[in-house]
Amino acid sequence: MPNNSTKILLLLTLVGGTLISISSNSWLGVWTGLEINLLSFIPLMSTTKNMFTSEASLKYFLIQALASSMLLFLVIMKTILESIPMFANSLSSFLIVIPLLLKSGVAPFHWWFPSVMEGLNWMNCFILMTIQKIAPLILTSYLFSINPISMTFILSTVIIGAMGGFNQISTRKILTYSSINHLGWMLAAILLGKNIWLTYFTIYMILTLTIILTLNKHKISFINQLTSMNHKTETKFIMLSLLLSMGGLPPFLGFFPKWIVIQPMILNNMTITSTVLVLASLVTLYYYLRICYLTFLITYLKTKWFSWPTKMNFQTLNFFLASLSTMGLMLCTMMINFY
Repeated sequence: MPNNSTKILLLLTLVGGTLISISSNSWLGVWTGLEINLLSFIPLMSTTKNMFTSEASLKYFLIQALASSMLLFLVIMKTILESIPMFANSLSSFLIVIPLLLKSGVAPFHWWFPSVMEGLNWMNCFILMTIQKIAPLILTSYLFSINPISMTFILSTVIIGAMGGFNQISTRKILTYSSINHLGWMLAAILLGKNIWLTYFTIYMILTLTIILTLNKHKISFINQLTSMNHKTETKFIMLSLLLSMGGLPPFLGFFPKWIVIQPMILNNMTITSTVLVLASLVTLYYYLRICYLTFLITYLKTKWFSWPTKMNFQTLNFFLASLSTMGLMLCTMMINFY
């Protein structure tokens, strides 16, 4: 929890802007909420402790302002054309999805995402990867439908998210491309149903929060810094389980949302799309396994576990979240008619 009253106010207006967007019954209200959200996040990004935040905040502002301008322009144009009978169907509603996808960082509109993430601190990275995507994705769900264009967006997003993580040494960029890959899965979940998408996004948010809390605690920005956790066996176990869960390896919790996406896709004869999604997920699992193998198995120095802490602290909280990631799938499979 931030101890600065200004940050608390900005966080409240940030969440308030998201709520205005998703609860508005007009596109003008949607645009207003998105602008409130943007203007609340820009001051949160800027800090005197990091020299890269100014560049990241400027890039983010320009991209989001461009997307908001496009959204307002397309909505006004559609309203004008619908008032003229001969041009009533000349502008498809699907075009309004494009600025929303640009705001989310969906491929091929993802070029700004890795560079902005590289200049933020870890908690701002969490906000950008999760909270800032809620409003655009919910608005996208109103207009997204099964057609060749939407399938192109889904396939390009999962493929670019999978291939972009190769040869990356920055943990921020690895999480960025993993987020892009998960965005493709979320778009596929949007096509299948609201409950499926909300389940996927909730589990993704929990896993991302736990990983970022661990990386932020140990000040880890690059892969080679993970060896600093050699003397912390519990933390290494937590990171190992979280990375495998984020990659979607059964029996971890991260496999459950992919499971509930794959099953209805196969039932709806979307076999090719589901195959590409699974193969791209295997690629992301590869570079997670590479991190785990090189960092946690080869450079293993200590085999004795520390004594369990007797009081509630960060380590206990992180271990609880990691246990949820490890054993959550067993709980989920006990639920009948979950979605």
